[in-house]
Amino acid sequence: MLLAREFVAYISRQLVKRLTPGTIETSAPDAVAEKIAVVITEELEVEDRLNDEVRDLLSQYSEYMRREGVSYQEMFRKIKNTLVQQRKVIRAAGRDTGDAMKLSRDKVTDISHKLVEMLRKSRELRLKHKDTNTVRLEIVRAMTELLVAEEKVDRTARQKIRSQKREIPEGTEEWDLLHKRYYSEELKKLGIDLAK
Repeated sequence: MLLAREFVAYISRQLVKRLTPGTIETSAPDAVAEKIAVVITEELEVEDRLNDEVRDLLSQYSEYMRREGVSYQEMFRKIKNTLVQQRKVIRAAGRDTGDAMKLSRDKVTDISHKLVEMLRKSRELRLKHKDTNTVRLEIVRAMTELLVAEEKVDRTARQKIRSQKREIPEGTEEWDLLHKRYYSEELKKLGIDLAK
């Protein structure tokens, strides 16, 4: 998934905190945060499932691609782009669309629409605004702020790994462990403790 589950949970808690009491009223903020996390997670998993489907398709043609000298990455990109267009999937990765965050602006907007719809139907809260677009824009603003901060943290963690005396290839277990440690340290500097 594009964002760590812990960070999705953090975003969800922050959204509830920022929307209460001005935009929503709730006696069960933890339940609302959990519902928000479910919506965000489901939206991010759409592209994960699509990637898995493309990998499955390509595994069936691996021998052909090897024989013909076709690049796996190039075929992956072509097939994924075709499926994205056919299924009208909104790309989650901001880097694919040129955004400065992990999530694309289009995906943040799409998630905000789905969150407002869920909040409107939820029995755990009451929306204080009749204009749901005001609520949606507040969600977009809060999510964008959190995602920009997260992107800076990720960039700093990656820079720390690159500054090691020896090169540590991305994707290795060592790289993943170091990234997780540095990422967590940088988030704590911003006052974000994923454990909370």
